[in-house]
Amino acid sequence: MKKLCLAFFASSILFAFSANSQQMPPHIAETITYPQLDFTPWVGVIPIENAAMPYDPSLDYKIAIDVYGSVKDSTKIHSTFTEIARTYNLHIANGVPADKIEIVAVIHGGMSLAAGTHEAYQEKYGIDNPNMLAIQELEKVGVKFLMCGQSMSFWNIPANNITPEVKIAISAKTSFVMLDQMGFSYLNVSDD
Repeated sequence: MKKLCLAFFASSILFAFSANSQQMPPHIAETITYPQLDFTPWVGVIPIENAAMPYDPSLDYKIAIDVYGSVKDSTKIHSTFTEIARTYNLHIANGVPADKIEIVAVIHGGMSLAAGTHEAYQEKYGIDNPNMLAIQELEKVGVKFLMCGQSMSFWNIPANNITPEVKIAISAKTSFVMLDQMGFSYLNVSDD
């Protein structure tokens, strides 16, 4: 599968800071922008002047994002959803029109629990699902979500416990193979 190796230095720095802290360093806070999504401070991007690889109108930006890992802090939006939003914002910031961006996030493993309805999340963690804000905001800009049916079975998650914004596929593996055949580039933004 084509690996999309986005070597955005600023992206790496932001991801490291967001994973370890809620306090945004002043040098980032002064320059960060939010081209489209802004549901949490860490979805912003740093403008880069005269960047290599500017928007190419001949390309369709089709990205299959691998969403796996575990729910580390049930009270916060998981960093993987933040990185999906940053990926979208980075493309907008690079001049890519929204109608040229197609993102499919494939959720599997322990992250399956992060896509639960408020009721299911409430039952497991005792609070509403904070990831719902991210899922709903991402869906508004066209991001599609697929859930691995195999992970649901292994984690004993009934279909009615998954939020309706997320569609159930037979598996993450078959989804990635099919998305590759459809011209999507694979991107891993999970921190596990």
